Amino acid sequence: MATTCEICKKKIAFWDVDYKTQGMSMHYQCREEFLREPEDDAGKQKKRAEPKEEKQAGPWTKAKSINVGKADEHPIREPEGPKYLYEPTEKEQEDLEAKQAKWLPSGVSELFSMQRELAALPEIQKIPTDIETDPEASGFASKAGYALSLGLKEKEIFFFGGMQWLAVAIAYLLWTQMLFWIPPEVWEALSSEDGGAGPIDVALTLWAFICVGVAAFPIAIFSSCMGVTHFLHKQGRASTVAMCLKLSLPNAWPLWAFHWTDGWITVRQIMSRIPSTEEKRTPAQILYEEVLYYAWKIGIAGVLPSMVLGKGMIESGKESLAFVKQHTKEIVRLRASYSGYCWLLGILTYVAAFPIVFYLDDGTGIGNNIANIYLYIALPICFSTGFIMFFLRPIYLLSLCNLYSDYLKANNKAIELPDNPPRAISALVVFAILCIAVLVVFYYREAIGLVDILSTI
Repeated sequence: MATTCEICKKKIAFWDVDYKTQGMSMHYQCREEFLREPEDDAGKQKKRAEPKEEKQAGPWTKAKSINVGKADEHPIREPEGPKYLYEPTEKEQEDLEAKQAKWLPSGVSELFSMQRELAALPEIQKIPTDIETDPEASGFASKAGYALSLGLKEKEIFFFGGMQWLAVAIAYLLWTQMLFWIPPEVWEALSSEDGGAGPIDVALTLWAFICVGVAAFPIAIFSSCMGVTHFLHKQGRASTVAMCLKLSLPNAWPLWAFHWTDGWITVRQIMSRIPSTEEKRTPAQILYEEVLYYAWKIGIAGVLPSMVLGKGMIESGKESLAFVKQHTKEIVRLRASYSGYCWLLGILTYVAAFPIVFYLDDGTGIGNNIANIYLYIALPICFSTGFIMFFLRPIYLLSLCNLYSDYLKANNKAIELPDNPPRAISALVVFAILCIAVLVVFYYREAIGLVDILSTI
């Protein structure tokens, strides 16, 4: 049932943003009027603030309040435990940080300075358990209204999502091709070895890194285009595909570097979550990696909106840290909801891949089947990725941009999109050269000796 806005007295439709504060529901656009003249609603607020008749707490209520941590009602001293949810040793921390630093470019590595600081925040260490009952919470579902309403007005948002999905699908299919270049007998030999795959492992990792880079460029540009659509809408300016590309391409270099880095971090984290019988990490290391990954995703929440407005990568990283510190609660909850839906899709994809694996496994060994298995599980992977790129990611990015607009307004910072941005040719040229290089490797792999390397155990 639709609720009624307590400011304008009109119904809040499903495509509107249901903003909640102090127990009141209102349209998001009515929020500014409420903040300008809160005294008009003082009577309502006072009525809500009146103490209600207290009831005798039963045993279930007491147990629930203790579980959710209401220490004021039941002041029970808890035994001191670890400061954080994880307790890795110094050696484990050093190993993980060295593992990250060895592949990061010098410019991008400065963004990781925020990780440990953010990982220690209580909001990231432990997401509040009363998230559903907090009247100040504005979750992922309530944010969907703004993104959907903007998508219905500006249809190019779905086009931008579709292009990102296409980039991810092509990159994954491109990566699977190298699996076919490795002979079956080599796969069989590798499956019985304990010391790793040597040159083959290096070649597969490097190929995956390049494929992520190929996908990162269109994802970066079209993600920026989504942000541009939001800011153009806020300024009352017309939003078209051409205009969004015109305002996004001049900042292509930092956008590409940032999304390449973020994409590689995401791919590595997804691969580390796949169950393996050769897992060598301790539980503390696994938890520490998850918290660092989550801190990274929280920390970069303001990077894309800042880049959309023309700032560089390092400057955007610093701006993002200030943005996150000021809106930690909202960003953590938004990211937690987005990650939760992605986890659910990931589990469904994993389950959907089982019938494909069983069907393609003909019992002749891993060497004859592994490449086909990875190729055909692209079906559930592309389906779940399409749902994320068409629906979940636009909601997440547009909600961040909307929250970033509030941040700029609260800090008296102007929202300025360049009127006549310079042309960006160099990034397009380098991206074209990278694509040509990938095609050369694909078609001339035997001539350049790549097949011989992959045939060596």
